[in-house]
Amino acid sequence: MVEKLNRYVVRLSIFLITLALIVGMVGCPGDGYTPSQDLEIRDWYDLDDVRDNVYGNHMLMNDLDSTTPGYTELASETAHGGKGWEPILLYYLGVRIGFSGTFDGQGYEIRDLFINRPGEDYAGLFGLFEPGGVIQDIAVNATVIGAEYVGGLVGYSHGTVSNSSSTGSVTGNERVGGLVGKNDNGTVSNSYSSSSVTGNDQVGGLVGWNVLPSSTFPIRGTVSNSYSTGSVTGNRWVGGLVGYNLAGTVHNSYSTGSVTGNERVGGLVGTNYEGPVSNSYFTGSVSGTTGVGGVVGENCYGGTVSNSYYNYDEVLINGENIITGGALFNEDFEQWLANDKFLDVNDRLSQEDGYYVVNNVTDFKQLLAFGENATLKFRLKSDLDLGDEPNFYIPCLAGEFDGNGHKISNLSFNFDFVYTVGLFGYLAPGGNVTDLAAENVNITGDENVGGLVGFNEGTVGNSSSTGSVTGSVFVGGLVGYNWYSSTLSDSHFTGTVTGDCNVGGLVGQNLGTVSNSYSNGNVSGMRGAVGGLVGRNSGTVSNSYSTASVTSDNNVGGLVGENGGTVSNSYSSGDVTGYTNVVGGLVGANYDTVTNCYSTGSVTGSSEVGGLVGVNGAGEGIVSNSYSIGSVTGDNNVGGLVGENAGTSTVSNSFWDTETSGQATSDGGTGKTTAQMKSIDTFSGAGWNIIAVKSGQTNPTYIWNIVDDETYPFLSWQP
Repeated sequence: MVEKLNRYVVRLSIFLITLALIVGMVGCPGDGYTPSQDLEIRDWYDLDDVRDNVYGNHMLMNDLDSTTPGYTELASETAHGGKGWEPILLYYLGVRIGFSGTFDGQGYEIRDLFINRPGEDYAGLFGLFEPGGVIQDIAVNATVIGAEYVGGLVGYSHGTVSNSSSTGSVTGNERVGGLVGKNDNGTVSNSYSSSSVTGNDQVGGLVGWNVLPSSTFPIRGTVSNSYSTGSVTGNRWVGGLVGYNLAGTVHNSYSTGSVTGNERVGGLVGTNYEGPVSNSYFTGSVSGTTGVGGVVGENCYGGTVSNSYYNYDEVLINGENIITGGALFNEDFEQWLANDKFLDVNDRLSQEDGYYVVNNVTDFKQLLAFGENATLKFRLKSDLDLGDEPNFYIPCLAGEFDGNGHKISNLSFNFDFVYTVGLFGYLAPGGNVTDLAAENVNITGDENVGGLVGFNEGTVGNSSSTGSVTGSVFVGGLVGYNWYSSTLSDSHFTGTVTGDCNVGGLVGQNLGTVSNSYSNGNVSGMRGAVGGLVGRNSGTVSNSYSTASVTSDNNVGGLVGENGGTVSNSYSSGDVTGYTNVVGGLVGANYDTVTNCYSTGSVTGSSEVGGLVGVNGAGEGIVSNSYSIGSVTGDNNVGGLVGENAGTSTVSNSFWDTETSGQATSDGGTGKTTAQMKSIDTFSGAGWNIIAVKSGQTNPTYIWNIVDDETYPFLSWQP
């Protein structure tokens, strides 16, 4: 007791001196502070003293365990009223001060550590680890229970963790990892965890949340040359190695445990958002309900996964062998591992004119191993039938695939918990698919589902798909999600598309460019942003059309369900039905620009129903040089052209047919009789770029053509 009392007297003195120094300093706590002494740690008392010298350089001189002095008072199940070890972390005037020195474990172990603080954040041997700090060569065996930022070694780390490990169990709510709860612009390298990990959100076998905080930081949160083997259980963003990789880096690492969650569950990473994952693999099992993958559950918003795989023949996903991103057949996977994570395409495919030729289904299946190589080009030499290969597709294409005018038929995939599915699941930046037809597809996935491409960051041209496509969000007949700077042109879809929201006959969501393309068939959704061609548009749609019939609850349009970009020189002719509100013959809700467009289909809804636009919204909508002629039916805010023109939004030089629409009024636009709608004077007088032509002829030098007194205006590019 005397020794213990003396230690706390010394500690109090050091702490008061440290606080005095901090109070007297200008700038961040610790600037200019030089510790009076470094610590050699031989027992739990010494380890506890680290919290009073968080700027120092400390060394572990031997193993610590339940037999080492100080364990009962400081780190046992009875310590601190049953809370166990108090994580190393200071508070001064409400400011958290973490460890920023060096802790060298010298290869020794800290065993039997116990922490039971379910209502407290920053749980771990170290609660908070500051930039510049280093923890190395330490093994921790611990039972850790906390709330947010929970790890076997560090709860929240900005520093460097290397050559370290954890065993035992780690339990928390959010940002929970076997070794580190949150790695925020820090580094974890040459380390591992075999701890079982349980949490709710952002749960990982090694790191719960690996993050680059903002673009102002030049260094990403990095996990490299590391692995995890313990079981991982959570709800959302659950990964065998990292739960949520937010713009961080995962490299040359692996995980082998069982991973169980609900949403966004991956063998290696739960969600990879804008981060690179490379040279890594997974060999365990994965279970989840939505967004489940062998390597990554969800890869989104510029995230990249390269040279990272799992063994399709051995890894079970929800109890089955399923292709998701990174699947390799057993022989390829074993060869890849044995050959320093490399496979040679020249061993499998022959070349012709700079292209690797695909002659048959066996050749096409080689793209599982080589599709993500951006330097490779492939050319289809004959039609392929995938009827004998159920649930087979290519998860990633980074190079070029020239369909060479051929078709790939009878693609089927039916797992509604898998993200990013199509003949090609993900088309990477620089990737290119041209002159290819995907015929009689029958695809069911979760998010980012398309008949040809699930998620497009590249270029799709002169291609098509037919059949049935089903998903939840971002579902399109040809492309599920068309990302920024991506291009889709001269392409079409015919068939049935079904989803929840962001559902389109051609594209579910467009942030890029769609041009010279069309869709026909049937499109249906549940919660809105459903369109005959594009579900939600935040990019550019031009010279395109849809004849599809469209049905949804709200925000439904014959061409575009919800527009936050530009729609020009386009039209729709399919019937549109909305069960509630915001229903338009061309666009359901318009928040940007619609120009030189028209619609002819019937429109039915409850409120905010318009022949061309349901709602021209929030002072941001612009409708110009457009018209509609379809019948319009609704209960409230019903207009021949526009159901509701909100705020300062504008409708100019636009018209509707009062006879065919059955509507004498509109919240914007000018009503005309059928005869007036077929007269060039109506439109030339409004400043349209229009010219009269003879029947069967077109004049492409003008946007609009009309056979005067015979036809409504039509776009000169129309077939």
